[in-house]
Amino acid sequence: MVEAATRMQAPIERTAPDAIRLERTFDAPVETVWRYLVEGDLRSQWFAGGGDAKADGELDLVFDHDKLSADNVPYPAQYADHKGAVSHETVVRFEPEQVLAFTFGGGKNGIATFELFPEGGRTRLVLTHSGIQSGTGAQDFGSGWTSHLAVLQEKLAGRSVPDFWALHAQSREAVAEALG
Repeated sequence: MVEAATRMQAPIERTAPDAIRLERTFDAPVETVWRYLVEGDLRSQWFAGGGDAKADGELDLVFDHDKLSADNVPYPAQYADHKGAVSHETVVRFEPEQVLAFTFGGGKNGIATFELFPEGGRTRLVLTHSGIQSGTGAQDFGSGWTSHLAVLQEKLAGRSVPDFWALHAQSREAVAEALG
C-alpha cells in the first residue's frame, strides 16, 4: 500500500503537443533540492543515478529503481529490461541553484528542464519536459515524472516510499485523468 503522504495528485499540464509541465513545492531549501538534482548519489535515491551533472557536460543516467522502494519489490515485467539501463545525456543548461536542463533518451526524447524558485525555506520546482517524441509521450513521461517527484518529496521530508511500483501505477491513473 502506498503511504498517505505519497498518494498521487497529478498537477500536470500539457503545454504543447510534445511538452508537459509539472510543478511541486518541497519543504527544503533550494540548495538541498539542487543537490538532489545534480549529485548522482542523491539523484539515484529518487530518479536515476550516474555521474554528477556539470555545466556543458555529459551526464550518464543509470536507472535502477530497486533503490526507490524501502521494501523489497520486484520490477514489473514490462519494465524489467530497463533495469540498470544507462542513458547518455548532455547538460544543456546549468545555472547553479536555479536551472538544470539535460537531453532525455540520448537526445531522442527532448529536454527535461528543472527550474528552482526559493519560497522562504521551501522550494518550488517547475519541471518542463519538451520535445517528447514517444508515441505515448505525455502519459508515459508524465506518470514517470509524477512518481519520481513524489519519491523526491518523501526523501526531502526524511521519509521513504515502501513500493515505488505501486506509486507508479497510481501515478499512471492520476496522470491519465489529469491529461484526459
